[in-house]
Amino acid sequence: MTLFDKVSVLSHILKWRLTWARRDTHYRFTVPGNPKFMGPRDAVKLIPDGAVVATSGLGGNQWTSILYWSMRELFEETGHPRGLTVMAIGGQGSRGRVPGSIEELGQPGLCTRFICGHMETFKSLLRLGDAGQAELQCLPQGVMAFLIEGQGRGETSLLTSTGIGTFMDPRVGRGSPLAPPTAKQWVTVEGAQLRYGLPPITVAMFNAPSADREGNIYMKHAAMVAESREIAKAARANGGLAIANVGYVIEKSPGEIFLPAADVDAVVVYPRTDQAGSVRHRKYWPMFTTESDTPIGEGVAKLKYANQTLGITPRRTPVDDSLARLAATAFAENVSKGSLVNIGIGLPEEVCRLIFEAGLSEDITLFTESGVLGGLPAPGVFFGAAICPKKMVTSAEIFHRCYENLDVSILGMLQCDSDGNVNVSKRGEGAINYVGPGGFIDFTTVARTVIFVSSWMLKGKIRLEGNAVRIVERGKPKFIEKVDEITFSGRQALANGKKVFYVSNVGVFQLTPRGVELIRVAPGIDIQKDILDFAPMRILLPESGKVPIVDPVVVSGKGFTLAFK
Repeated sequence: MTLFDKVSVLSHILKWRLTWARRDTHYRFTVPGNPKFMGPRDAVKLIPDGAVVATSGLGGNQWTSILYWSMRELFEETGHPRGLTVMAIGGQGSRGRVPGSIEELGQPGLCTRFICGHMETFKSLLRLGDAGQAELQCLPQGVMAFLIEGQGRGETSLLTSTGIGTFMDPRVGRGSPLAPPTAKQWVTVEGAQLRYGLPPITVAMFNAPSADREGNIYMKHAAMVAESREIAKAARANGGLAIANVGYVIEKSPGEIFLPAADVDAVVVYPRTDQAGSVRHRKYWPMFTTESDTPIGEGVAKLKYANQTLGITPRRTPVDDSLARLAATAFAENVSKGSLVNIGIGLPEEVCRLIFEAGLSEDITLFTESGVLGGLPAPGVFFGAAICPKKMVTSAEIFHRCYENLDVSILGMLQCDSDGNVNVSKRGEGAINYVGPGGFIDFTTVARTVIFVSSWMLKGKIRLEGNAVRIVERGKPKFIEKVDEITFSGRQALANGKKVFYVSNVGVFQLTPRGVELIRVAPGIDIQKDILDFAPMRILLPESGKVPIVDPVVVSGKGFTLAFK
């Protein structure tokens, strides 16, 4: 990045930070003769007590902040709307750090039930759950997308194999209720499958770039469309209402209409509505749109600098870089050109960066669960968007595509156990420490190849010494006898013929009918002392007794190259 680019990004972030809580809930943009255009408070007053309110978005993208603020203010002033069920497929909270997210609704009495796929960013709502002031329900993200889509067609449930053998399966774990455990169960066993349900959506709230004066909604220059269409159609099918929050008004363009005015009950125009975290629709970043001519490398550098400045993403160490190279190598050895590839958040983002830098991303299709296809998934606060995407579809559409033909998923993990099970959903006790699966259960159910990427231990200290990996200080093992919660079932994966790898600092493991086998060890690692004696997990060695050693170039990075085998 040039000095000018860095100054530009710093200026953007500083302005956002100084103004991120600024709002005017009394702002009103109206159109003579069209009562659908109204202020945010007027729109919120349409929401009845006890409504089931569905939102759209992922990460810091597509927040309807002015509506959340208006709901909170009106509730504090009048006590209404109250007793709401709030539904969000993706993690649209801010961990209590940034104003304007769904967390504004985390007030006792305002939201009394929360249903989501990825829970950990909604700290205010999780605290309500721990205090017994709100019911918390968790479902796989793709399953939720299908259920919402189905409501638009008058369907009330979904029968699927997704989640069998995981904690979502009532025979294995708790199913959908997170708090209290006695809350209604939205997952039941039916034959060899699971049947999922959701309460009927009665209010849809979504963010879009623009509307015309008739009330038609447009998604041109959006960072994603996510669940916007599905929640609107579901609410209307259930006799409810759809509220669109847009950034500006344009002239009618019939060929570009995303949602016709007939499907929208209220249009709230507000100038400070965001395209993505910190970026207004009125001053959108072209790199997030399908019309982008920004070089991907330039976009990567800009977002990396922005995230590091914000402290959103951790600063990666040489040890992390070495792990990412090992995972990228496992990817290149087991994936072919033309594959549809899903990249998870965290360390998998570093793997994705290496795939791009090696030019491999040109021969595969990367995507995010929000429905953004092609380009490069955006990291950190911008997760869910993409740099130079080729196409945008809805969440339901992208999950349909995954269920038909997902080749590879690269994902992080919290724990792995002797049966090859993985936990990504439960970090600790209580709702406040709960993560949730997001789209993890959907992706691992349908992907032909799954590559998990994880540090070998929590805390502790690992150091690179030339071409060797050294464990300097032991931490807490992540490869254990039994995971705290099964988000991925090793047994089910074997039954379905999947290729499953677990990549860590000390080497690469693979799930086999015999168990989890160490198939490659990092140079400098003592198999007996550093792996077998350290990890409570039952780890197998190849039947030959010899474990191939990782190429030292992968550890050091000097002369490292990546190519499809």
